[in-house]
Amino acid sequence: MDMLNKLTNLFQQALETREPSVNLLESFVDHWKGITNYYIETTDESRPVKQTDIPWRLKQMLDILVFEEQQQQVEDTGPCLEYLLQHKILETLCTLGKAQYPPGMSQQVLLFFSKVLSQVQKPLLHIINAYRPVLKLIRLCGLPNAQTEKEEALFLFSVCTRVKKDPYVLNYILEVNTEACKSQSRSSSTSDESAAAADAGVGVNEGRAGATGPENAASPPSPSSPVPPALPDQRGAPSASASPSASASAAPGPQGTSGLIHVLMHLSKSQKSRTRLRALESVLLLAALPGEDSGALLASRSPLCELLAQRLCELYSLIPSTLDPADVLGFPLTGWRDQFPQTSEEEERPSFPGSDQLTGFLCWLDYCQQLLTHAPKILTVKLAKEIHRQWLTGLLQPQLLQMSESGILLHTALLSCSVRSIDSPALLAELVVFLLGSATHPERHADTHTDTRLTLRYKLIQHCDHLSDEISVATLRLFEELLQKPDRNIVANLVLRNLGQRGYAAPTAFGYAGEERHVADTLDESEELEEDPFFSDMYADGEFGDAEPLLTLPNRQEEPRPPTQTQVAETVNSFLCLVPQEAKSSQHVQGAGYDTYVHDAHKMLKDCTALSLDWGWPDAAVDNPSPCSEFYEGHFLQVLFDRIARILEQPYDLNLQVTSVLSKLAVFPHPHLHEYLLDPYISLSPGARSLFSTLVRVIGELMQRIQHIPNFTDKLVQVRKELMGLEDETMVEHVTLLRGVIVLEEFCKELAAIAFVKLPMEEQ
Repeated sequence: MDMLNKLTNLFQQALETREPSVNLLESFVDHWKGITNYYIETTDESRPVKQTDIPWRLKQMLDILVFEEQQQQVEDTGPCLEYLLQHKILETLCTLGKAQYPPGMSQQVLLFFSKVLSQVQKPLLHIINAYRPVLKLIRLCGLPNAQTEKEEALFLFSVCTRVKKDPYVLNYILEVNTEACKSQSRSSSTSDESAAAADAGVGVNEGRAGATGPENAASPPSPSSPVPPALPDQRGAPSASASPSASASAAPGPQGTSGLIHVLMHLSKSQKSRTRLRALESVLLLAALPGEDSGALLASRSPLCELLAQRLCELYSLIPSTLDPADVLGFPLTGWRDQFPQTSEEEERPSFPGSDQLTGFLCWLDYCQQLLTHAPKILTVKLAKEIHRQWLTGLLQPQLLQMSESGILLHTALLSCSVRSIDSPALLAELVVFLLGSATHPERHADTHTDTRLTLRYKLIQHCDHLSDEISVATLRLFEELLQKPDRNIVANLVLRNLGQRGYAAPTAFGYAGEERHVADTLDESEELEEDPFFSDMYADGEFGDAEPLLTLPNRQEEPRPPTQTQVAETVNSFLCLVPQEAKSSQHVQGAGYDTYVHDAHKMLKDCTALSLDWGWPDAAVDNPSPCSEFYEGHFLQVLFDRIARILEQPYDLNLQVTSVLSKLAVFPHPHLHEYLLDPYISLSPGARSLFSTLVRVIGELMQRIQHIPNFTDKLVQVRKELMGLEDETMVEHVTLLRGVIVLEEFCKELAAIAFVKLPMEEQ
């Protein structure tokens, strides 16, 4: 170990005592001459480059450049770097790489460029003799069936890393504003390539003519001097002092498909995972450049947004139509890096026919979101709108509106999975506009069928009441996912815009939170319910004569309503007592009580409150409801209430999904929504219905139907045990009705728990 340390010290001293830059320059020139002499002396054109000394000489030249820079006391360009730029060595290497002579030369050129850009700290890409060969080399990347993808990805990553360090060179690398100087660039490019070829071949007489070489006369004065950056000013006019590749009229970015963005997107489709990863990381580096100027260049002068959205559509289209929607439902959230295995202990993901295609799409969707998260606002907005245009409107909407039920089911499931994974505010905003529109005025019942602007919204809500129960469940699940997203426009569009003026409440009713109500109107409404044909015999003397009263109403002689805590207690008891004792089965099974819902309701309320904290909702309902000729709860609540009204006739899974969506709505801490869904004492305006009044009518229908079913309670308990997995399923008659009753009881307990946890903490 001591001997090794001594050798290391001796080597370091040798480097430190090395002769000054003159000898470094001579050594640098000698290595370059050795490379050029190879093309004069060799006769074996098939000899691979790795069997020559070219890779070694390129490495020596790189080491000299790095060492020279480390020894520089000032930030001036060193003699070796000056020689590299003055004699257009990068241009020459680019030409040799393009010719692939000797075989494998392109890999060596790409590696040399990559290491120069990453290891030389001095800014280079604003120097014309540096960025011009870099651009030429970029155009040589991304060719079909190329064997250099690994080196290309490394080179482009080095370019993007350098751009991140010096963002002002982005317009050079993107070749912005080149249209006006196209002919001039073409002619100069031709002359440069001729000079470079002469330098590599006949021009090797440089070794005999002297260290400076013949190309010295053709090179421009001070090529290593920086070119002033030419970002567009506020009027879009370019700088007069800009270089040819950055100083023309406001024209699009790189022509054809050979620009930096096109090449990176091409490499992102590589079969090699490491190549794909480097390409994607390179795009992220560009997108995350600080400043709106960089974002504006990428948004308006490059095809980045269009190509990202196009790739998303391609991957979505690859998902097979035979994919099972049930597999999509349970598919876990997928991050974009999950497609690149890092360790042998990689988490196992579900595997089924089509899982790879689904993973590819979700990974790309997450990648777009990562870019949206880190990009400047102008680029974020452009990309989100492009995804809206190409994927949502162009590809997904026709699939959601098709006639095939299997197609609707699959694409609704895919949309739900996508909604669950979307967390970018910009993309979520576009998604909400796509699905629900941007209307804010209250809905009218007549508009539901005539407003063509809300075609997709109308169709999706109608799918919640589709003839196919599977489509109904899938679409309800989609809306449940939407209601959990952090966007206030979702709840406002679906529900709140119709409750804003409390048109559901009779003019004599007041707000819920601790205010008095008109007791006489409450009693009148109760009397109307008792006169309802579905309700009149509910508690008549007979088989169910000893059932608990639905709710206890104060008589006219009582004092005004007690404090808030008692009101909430009455609300909780109203929902708990809504289902008569004879139609309950939870008390016969352990662990099925009301208390089991309180914990879940606490968590739901906590999450929902955090979600809506910045939405500016009022703390209390408006004092006086606005009179209206006819209250309409809106298309969404209409369908949900209609579904609840048919809870005794619907499949078990459908009932669970309907009640789940209503529970999500009930937990939102908006006073109008709370009052409309959770206040059983509200005096409704003529023709209006609430969730509680709908449930009351269901109970009335239930009490009529179960009187004709013998041993109803025993059968009900049996079905509950089967649903809980305590007993094997048996052939029980009226199983749909029995399961509906069980869901109804559990739903009432859940609503009671939500009402309880929404009570202020100091009053619980």
